Amino acid sequence: MSIRPNLGGAGPNPYTSGSIVATTTPGLAAEEAAYVASQFGSSLLGIEIGNECDLYGSSYFSGTTWNLAAFEALWAEFRSAIVTQTPGVNVTGPADASNESSWTVPFGQWATKSNITLLTQHYYRGNGQSASSTAANLVTPDPNIINDLSILNTGSKGIGVPFRISECNSYYNGGSNGVSDAYCSSLWVIDFLFDCALGGSVGVNFHGGGDGDGYTPIADSGGAVVEARPEFYGILFFTLAGQGTLYTTSISGIGSLNITAYAVKTASGGLNLIIVNKDSTQNLQLTTQLPEEAGTATLLEMTQLSPGASGPDLSATSGVTIQGASIGTNGSFSPSAAYTLSASGEQVTCYVPALSAVLVQIS
Repeated sequence: MSIRPNLGGAGPNPYTSGSIVATTTPGLAAEEAAYVASQFGSSLLGIEIGNECDLYGSSYFSGTTWNLAAFEALWAEFRSAIVTQTPGVNVTGPADASNESSWTVPFGQWATKSNITLLTQHYYRGNGQSASSTAANLVTPDPNIINDLSILNTGSKGIGVPFRISECNSYYNGGSNGVSDAYCSSLWVIDFLFDCALGGSVGVNFHGGGDGDGYTPIADSGGAVVEARPEFYGILFFTLAGQGTLYTTSISGIGSLNITAYAVKTASGGLNLIIVNKDSTQNLQLTTQLPEEAGTATLLEMTQLSPGASGPDLSATSGVTIQGASIGTNGSFSPSAAYTLSASGEQVTCYVPALSAVLVQIS
């Protein structure tokens, strides 16, 4: 868990540092952080001071030039108060919105690992209120994320501090209705999570909550779970690949089809392959060349089907299953037995339907 004392905004009892006005004080933030640390103990990942600091500007502060230096000065006051009251508590930052090169990495170089335990960054594919934020756009490869992750990875290694995507989802401003809460998010999130893992991120935190339209992996009302949304199915499917070493994969012979593949060498010695077919019409018969001879191979499938439909629909907000099973509001999940595949030497062949993801487990 990451807790954020907010630095900015107009409100009662303002704290003034020069001409910078905020709704809290270092002392109040320190009290909040101390209480949280006492309640959560080892479950507390860190205290994150501020939120999307690169966007504050005149909306939050008046009479000052808001820039990285101004943020760092104010951040240092809050951190000092927090760690004085709660020695040893982890502090993270800067949690900016989108400026990896001009905010996140320079902030990390200024803060150093003596002041932060985690470099944090937010990520969204785009604006949920934009007409271009469609299902088709969401499952199209993002041209920016690989470069952004590379900048973060290089910057974090340079200061000896890991980095994490501490807030993310499909489209910001609550998401795009009928997109962020639809089946396309199931397929998108698998690619996104593997991109983060391959790019060096030590984890992600998804933004969500409530039961409204738009994004949230788990919908809730009054603290009670209402449903697991399509996005959660993709997150669960990603976790089924297990922990281990990510192998480099390549795909040939598919032309311009929108398909991705990932391989995880598990701690037990098995090899798990995830293949995501985002093409709307093309079913695939794929032969995988393995790094070693296969013994047995099984397959689990994530897909979507609405009543009366003949195939998956990227815009559908229900009907997602993993190996025929849905996820209960209590977290129950009982998939059918995996399909058995035929393995021949160092090759395994499998069928990947249009708009589906499959997990091939090889031992």
